[in-house]
Amino acid sequence: MKIYDRFYTDTFDEEGRIADIRINCPDSFNFAYDVVDEIAKEEPERRAIVWLDKSGEERIFTFGELSELSNRAANLFLSRGIRKGDHVMLILKRHYQYWYALLGLHKIGAVAIPSTHMLKAHDIAYRIENADIKLILCTPEEGIPDSIREISDRYPGVIRMAVRGSLPDFLDFDAEMQKQPGTLSRIATDSHDPMLLYFTSGTTGEPKGVVHDHSYALGHVVTAKYWQCCVDGGLHLTLADTGWGKAAWGKLYGQWLSGSAVMVYDYDNFYANEILGIIEKYKVTTFCAPPTIYRYLVRARISGYDLSSLAHTVTAGEALSPDTQKDFLEKTGLLIHEGYGQTETTLTLANLQEDPVKPGSIGRPTPLFDMDILTPEGKSASPMEEGEIVMIPKKEQRMIGLFSCYHGDEEHYREVWEGGVYHTKDIAYRDEDGYYYFASRKDDVIKSSGYRIGPAEVESVLLNHEAVLECAVTGVPSRKRGFLIKATIVPTPGYEPSDELKADIRDFVMHEASSYKCPRVIEFAESLPKTANGKIRRDVIRNADKDRLYD
Repeated sequence: MKIYDRFYTDTFDEEGRIADIRINCPDSFNFAYDVVDEIAKEEPERRAIVWLDKSGEERIFTFGELSELSNRAANLFLSRGIRKGDHVMLILKRHYQYWYALLGLHKIGAVAIPSTHMLKAHDIAYRIENADIKLILCTPEEGIPDSIREISDRYPGVIRMAVRGSLPDFLDFDAEMQKQPGTLSRIATDSHDPMLLYFTSGTTGEPKGVVHDHSYALGHVVTAKYWQCCVDGGLHLTLADTGWGKAAWGKLYGQWLSGSAVMVYDYDNFYANEILGIIEKYKVTTFCAPPTIYRYLVRARISGYDLSSLAHTVTAGEALSPDTQKDFLEKTGLLIHEGYGQTETTLTLANLQEDPVKPGSIGRPTPLFDMDILTPEGKSASPMEEGEIVMIPKKEQRMIGLFSCYHGDEEHYREVWEGGVYHTKDIAYRDEDGYYYFASRKDDVIKSSGYRIGPAEVESVLLNHEAVLECAVTGVPSRKRGFLIKATIVPTPGYEPSDELKADIRDFVMHEASSYKCPRVIEFAESLPKTANGKIRRDVIRNADKDRLYD
């Protein structure tokens, strides 16, 4: 891809591994103009998106088409009074309109707020008030229009648009698009201007508004090129809703800069056989999914599918069990490369393309960031010593890929930058080779019988048991031990909750890990409480148990 060389200078070590990347970010950089439109000029027929929905409808979008469609979207937003700096909410699931609506907002300098369709009326109201949202563009599905109508009297100035047909009280986005010209004179934007705002749900408190500027798109080249290993002419599939920050990681910026098209499957319910069929039919070359998805895949009939096109697989977001890693490797010949980052960042730690993979490790620092682990005393941790993952700013370099601020929350922003380093609030340790191992969120650590126990280290063992599909480990109050370890478990289909199953799971953990990590309390559940972004909310389980007291 010629476009790549305009923005990046790569340096490699003697073994061919990426050692450093220098990013050239012009002051006027705007991904929609400087990447999408430029590719459209040079190669208008280059494939950008392969889209498929659950009914079997297929659409393929070229860069030439995306350039024109994003111009129409930009003109539509302008016609409705949206201007540079205005906030626009996108609740579009995996509908293809998301891509050119987002690019259209980039072109006019408006701030896009991608949001999940799992939001309820009060969630939408919170975001409108917090971010002064001017327009909402939404799916007609999942009851989202009704949720918006429920609060419309409180926010009469918010413009309502929907895709896929005409709805009462909503402008028809697709019909209005057809009325707009397909050309647009460039609107001046600055690379420091806000481009994206993600409301990210932590384990406590209201969601925070994470703001990224226009340079953020360039920061995802490590994510795509050297972790996901996207290739020129390839086809990358990341399983994520567009309302999650993971969509920015795997559905446009880094992939297109690397020359790869993106595969989009617009579905409601996950079925492993459908995903395997898509990889086979469309010759997907690189794949990213959360560990839970891989657990489903290895239990499906993988041998019945031709996955020979698939060259590289990655995962992030939660613990990947060694058993899942082993099973997937045996059945496909592919290692799953773990990575780590936050909504506030691009990829910060990873098992990159040429690195040896250590099962259970989230990898080593990527070339864009200097990372460390700090003890509670503020010292750099020794090998195998736990501490907080922090990011140290590189001297005299712009931190491309790191968020600009928390919208309207300067106090919290100062807090995460205490001492001049960015505090992730994630606990980890690293080995003698510099590989990091995630332990827990800072607030999730369990203190039991004098031990400090990270939920992730227990969950990673539990997930190796064939009856455990998902789990959350928390502490419950104990008279004698401070807290006991509790495991809330969603059983794998085919397994029924019983005392015998509890005993079998405990025996398994006792055999696989230190005895102090064994859950003293096990409860089964149909599902786990999660944030709108899909993260398990251990705080909900803890709060429900706070008045319980065990011996």
